[in-house]
Amino acid sequence: MSKKEFIKNILTILFVLGLASVHSISSADSFGPFNIIESNPVSELWLNPGFYSYHFQTDKNLDSNNFGLGAEYRYSTVNAITVGKYHNSDRQISSYAAWYWQPLELGTVRFGALLGLVNGYPKANNGAWFPLVLPVASYEYKRIGISFTLVPTYKDIVFGSFTIQLRLKLY
Repeated sequence: MSKKEFIKNILTILFVLGLASVHSISSADSFGPFNIIESNPVSELWLNPGFYSYHFQTDKNLDSNNFGLGAEYRYSTVNAITVGKYHNSDRQISSYAAWYWQPLELGTVRFGALLGLVNGYPKANNGAWFPLVLPVASYEYKRIGISFTLVPTYKDIVFGSFTIQLRLKLY
C-alpha cells in the first residue's frame, strides 16, 4: 500500500468513526466517576494559535513554543475535526488533521482521544505523515477553551510531552 493510499484509508476510517459515534451513547450512562456525554449535533468553529509543550526529556534541546494556526469544527457534543500547522519541537513545520472524540466528562472537563495524522518530524517517517492516537482533556467557558494532551515518548523518534492549547470559539 502506498503512503497516499494509507493516508486516504486513515482519513476514511476517522470520518466513518466520527459519523458512527454521533448518536451512539446515552447521557444516562456513567463510566466510573465519569458521566457519558450525550451526543447531540452542534456547529462550533474554534481557532487556536498552536500550543505549548512541557517536554519530559529536558536534555534534548526541544522547542516548547509550538506556535501555529489551527481550526477545529465541532459537529456534535462529543466529536470534532481539526486541521492546522505549527512549529514543532524539532524546529520544523508540521501539519495535522485529526478527529476528536470526547465522550466522557468529570464536572466541566471533557475526556477522550485525538486520532489523526501529523508530519514534519524528521525522525518519524523521515518527516512524512504518520498516525497518532493521543489522550486529550478539555475545558471550555463561553468562547475560551483550553486543551491538554499527553504525548508519549516513542524511542528516540518522538519525545514525550504534556501540551497545553488555548482555543477561541468564533461561533
